[in-house]
Amino acid sequence: MWIAGMAVLILALIAWKLKPINKHLALQHEHSAFRHLWNTFSKRQYRIGFGTTALLSIGGFMMMPFGSAFAINNQGVTEHQLPLLFMISGVSSLLIMPFIGKLSDRKDKFSIFATATVGMMLIVVVYTNLGVIPFWLVVLINILMMAGILGRMTPSTALITAVPEMQDRGAFMSINASLQQLAGGIAAAVAGMIVVQKTKTSPLEHYNFVGYVVVAISLLAIWMMFRLSNMIKQRMLKQQPGAMAPRI
Repeated sequence: MWIAGMAVLILALIAWKLKPINKHLALQHEHSAFRHLWNTFSKRQYRIGFGTTALLSIGGFMMMPFGSAFAINNQGVTEHQLPLLFMISGVSSLLIMPFIGKLSDRKDKFSIFATATVGMMLIVVVYTNLGVIPFWLVVLINILMMAGILGRMTPSTALITAVPEMQDRGAFMSINASLQQLAGGIAAAVAGMIVVQKTKTSPLEHYNFVGYVVVAISLLAIWMMFRLSNMIKQRMLKQQPGAMAPRI
């Protein structure tokens, strides 16, 4: 009931505040939606964006499915403390995200992404190797990890959505969202083959291996995002002859 009520409220706010994004529809000349999707996917610069999205999704979805079990069975969090842990992490997200968003508008987005990703990798290595620790320390580490995740999610979203031309935006975002879900499912399945739990109450084993895989994928994501950022800067520079490359 609560979820349905919030959904209705959010829908009303969207209908009231958001303006329709339909200018790109006037630029499309493809008669076949499938052909337009294929033409969008076949463009090399778009595939770099799709690949970056897949890497970011793999890194996140490898760890998330085991968050609750790891907190309870490895870190000593009780079932009564778990909702509090998630609530604090959620509230911290509401505070951190606007700050990251404003910072992304003022500074180079790739630099913010790379810095946040490196910080997140350090936290992930520490987090996945933890044993039983005090609850306040679990909360602190989760907040820091959330800051790293949001610190790379916000600028990466801004960069990836700047990849397509206006007439390809709808098709690009459709393919991008589909690949995100597909990569997330593959990541969860692969992580499930790595992590072992002998009984429902025994600690998770090899979860730190998942952390190391996430670090490797994150390093590759930094390289992909670097290519993406440079590609966007070069395209925008060509569109504005004589002007300096804008900060992306």
